[in-house]
Amino acid sequence: MGGFELIFGLVPAILIVIFIISSSVRILREYERGVIFRFGRRANAVFNPGGDGLGPGLILLMPFIDKMVKVSLRTITMDVPPQDVITRDNVSVKVNAVIFFRVLDATKAVISVEDYLYATSQMAQTTLRSVLGQQEMDDLLASREKINEELTRIIDQHTSPWGVKVAAVEVKNVDLPQDLQRAMSKQAEAERERRAKVINAEGEFQAAAKLAEAAEVLARFPLAVQLRYLQTMREVASERNTTTFFPLPLDLFAPLLRAFGDSTAPPTLPKP
Repeated sequence: MGGFELIFGLVPAILIVIFIISSSVRILREYERGVIFRFGRRANAVFNPGGDGLGPGLILLMPFIDKMVKVSLRTITMDVPPQDVITRDNVSVKVNAVIFFRVLDATKAVISVEDYLYATSQMAQTTLRSVLGQQEMDDLLASREKINEELTRIIDQHTSPWGVKVAAVEVKNVDLPQDLQRAMSKQAEAERERRAKVINAEGEFQAAAKLAEAAEVLARFPLAVQLRYLQTMREVASERNTTTFFPLPLDLFAPLLRAFGDSTAPPTLPKP
């Protein structure tokens, strides 16, 4: 009985030792860093003066004394919810965006702000409304790259004290009101019609210029008119037509026209 009592007495002690060892050993991945607090104070400065957190690898903690907060250093992609924005020319639109950021200093991300993810999201929303409210509607649709750079610069300036680096901010969708969409569609249609008319006018102008050049050539070389006439007759004869037109020069009818004009002229009275 003594042996069994000894074994049953050692089992709780072994369990306590296993619990202590498991609570004092932490393994951090390559993209993770740990911020250790000992009696409420940051203990990383003793082991890591740089302040960017401990890790990666095996981390040993003092049981019941040390508390570690893990922070991921990977790039985080966060959607900014749609925001109601009134542009500088008083157009109400809904705009959403996406923000790419990562933690550079794990210690600042834990100590300087309560929740760096929530804080970065709120900063992105307020900055999005502020920056887009200073833009006109046409600039919002045309100068998207310039607006993205401005958003990135402002948000990164505010999150830098938290140890957070904003890599990029991209405006995703701009939802326009229905009446504005119809107006823009009409404007685009009118612009297309204007371009078509301009192109048609330019074509007519070029065709007229070519016809004028051809008329000058034919005027200098009368034989070319006869050749063109024969070519036209050949083209007409090649088709299966029941009617053939023979153009005749007006010079053949000039005497008849003159005679007809003299006969129809009113009689003139003799001079006194």
